[in-house]
Amino acid sequence: MIPLAYAALWCFVFSVPWETVLVISGIGVISKLTGMLALGVSLFAVVVSGRIRRPQGFHMAALLFLIWTGTCVMILHLPIIPKKFWTFVQLFLVIWMIWELAPSRERVLGLMTAYVLGAFVASVDTIMVFRSKAAIMRRYASGGGDANDVAMILALALPMAWYLGMMSPKPYVRLACRAYLPVALLALGLTGSRGGMLASIVGLLIVPLTMTRLSPGKLVTAIAILCLSGGLAVVYVPQKLVARFATTSSEVEGGRIGGRFKLWVAGSRAFAVRPLMGYGVSGFKTAVGPYLVSEAQVAHNSFVSVLVEEGLVGFLLYLSMLIAVFRAILRLPPLERRFGLVVFATLIVAMLPLTWEDRKVVWVILAALLGLAEAQDGGWGRAPWQPQPHEATHLAGATRAAPREPLTAVVRNAGRRPTG
Repeated sequence: MIPLAYAALWCFVFSVPWETVLVISGIGVISKLTGMLALGVSLFAVVVSGRIRRPQGFHMAALLFLIWTGTCVMILHLPIIPKKFWTFVQLFLVIWMIWELAPSRERVLGLMTAYVLGAFVASVDTIMVFRSKAAIMRRYASGGGDANDVAMILALALPMAWYLGMMSPKPYVRLACRAYLPVALLALGLTGSRGGMLASIVGLLIVPLTMTRLSPGKLVTAIAILCLSGGLAVVYVPQKLVARFATTSSEVEGGRIGGRFKLWVAGSRAFAVRPLMGYGVSGFKTAVGPYLVSEAQVAHNSFVSVLVEEGLVGFLLYLSMLIAVFRAILRLPPLERRFGLVVFATLIVAMLPLTWEDRKVVWVILAALLGLAEAQDGGWGRAPWQPQPHEATHLAGATRAAPREPLTAVVRNAGRRPTG
């Protein structure tokens, strides 16, 4: 049952980047359907196996954050439980599924492959939107979604595609991931997202950080892919979008950042009024209303949003999740550590201009990075870079994973501090 549950989880991760392309009547985006299927099969598989992995600090921080948001809802006596709270509940179940069903490095990298392939679908759809609506639209995005969101989703897949395209032992995976790079960079250009451009630059840092470890043949392939990517972007990205990218530095220097700076200032003033508990889930609009002339729906910054809505306590718990993943990445071997840090940095950059604290993409990638650091076996991810003798001790500690425990033992030890 575990392989079947993992297959369902793989389909869910695959559907996340392009979820807005296919909307099912009565259900919603496609990832909602695949997520429900994956959760049902996963719960059944765990009950049948009778074993569960010991949670890590990341999972405990996520659980405490979820409990805190629910507590704030009750204390603030909100008339209805916001939809965003139930989203957090679902996201916690997502990170649990990834932790439970992907204990090996091979399976974690399999989920990253699913994400890259899903981003490939989103890239192709963005290009198709451009081909069909070039005359009536200024910016283009997959599934009619927000161009900035789509750009960040595509940018996050860039370092994964580079790593998998150079290191996977499976030819079809290498081919698909290498093909993703030029297609994604063209689609990123068509979104016209300045934040997406910055995130892409961070994501592409994986290129110089790994090029010295490539064989001559792979190095030639890599250079050819980069040249092709740049050529496609130059030829097909409209001049009006190129001009928009050119305004990035002036937007930052002028403190406008697409009109976001005034939202952050209003958020900081609202936070000063209720610093401890905040205004509750989905409370940002109400919180900043007195400080803005125009109406604001969201913070356009994940960290400001959490700080205003969940207060200092919720913010520290959310930050603890990120710190737990960052510390786990530091335990990886040198090359994998570089890969993990680039993906992590790209994610943080993506969260800065967007309200992404409750997005599936964020929680999926955090869970995958933690799973990579805590994997139970070496897998194929390390094969191309054999450790030197002086690294043996370090790698032995890095590949040690949290063991599975019988389900009865987990229940018995629920009140004790985890030692994983």
